[in-house]
Amino acid sequence: MNISDKSIEDYILSHIDKEPETLAWLTRETHLRTLKPRMISGHLQGRMLKMFCSMMSAKRILEIGTFTGYSAICMAEALPEEGELHTLEINDEMEEFLEGVFQRSGLSDKIHLHIGDASAIIPSLEGDFDVVFMDGNKRHYVQYLDVVFPKLRLGGLIIADNTLWDGHVLEDSKDAQTVGIQQFNDMVAADERLEKVIVPVRDGMTLIRKIKE
Repeated sequence: MNISDKSIEDYILSHIDKEPETLAWLTRETHLRTLKPRMISGHLQGRMLKMFCSMMSAKRILEIGTFTGYSAICMAEALPEEGELHTLEINDEMEEFLEGVFQRSGLSDKIHLHIGDASAIIPSLEGDFDVVFMDGNKRHYVQYLDVVFPKLRLGGLIIADNTLWDGHVLEDSKDAQTVGIQQFNDMVAADERLEKVIVPVRDGMTLIRKIKE
């Protein structure tokens, strides 16, 4: 029997926690307002991010690249009352929209939005993080790891998105984003301070746990 990927996806989505109303609205808004709506995390990945943060008992979360805020809201759902999520976005034209989205979610008191370059902002943030979700410019994943590592607590988790890059990681490519992902994957694989596994969900998610300083 030939079962389509779409049928499997529909089955999965009907057997996991329901997408919250605010996130369903945000999915529609993302498709209406943006040129690349497929960049949104979406229902399945969003529920996974929430569960990962819950399993880590995360109190402080860092996100690199928030796009329209879907993933930030999902992770903030897992935070305790005193928890906080710092999310970074390079596109300053998204600031007003994101502030409105976070207010609508009812989680704005836990979400701190930073507009600007992640590599410059992260070193200025005080304290350690329990979970880091990396979904910014693929060219800069290696630099992100360099600045994130000192800010991640021992035993903390990095979730790096798009690490299979639609299969382009297998190609001999000169594309800067593909090369960036390939270099990041090689760097993580060789780093004995990190425990790592690639999960082939959507475009690939690498789970990276800090096991040594």
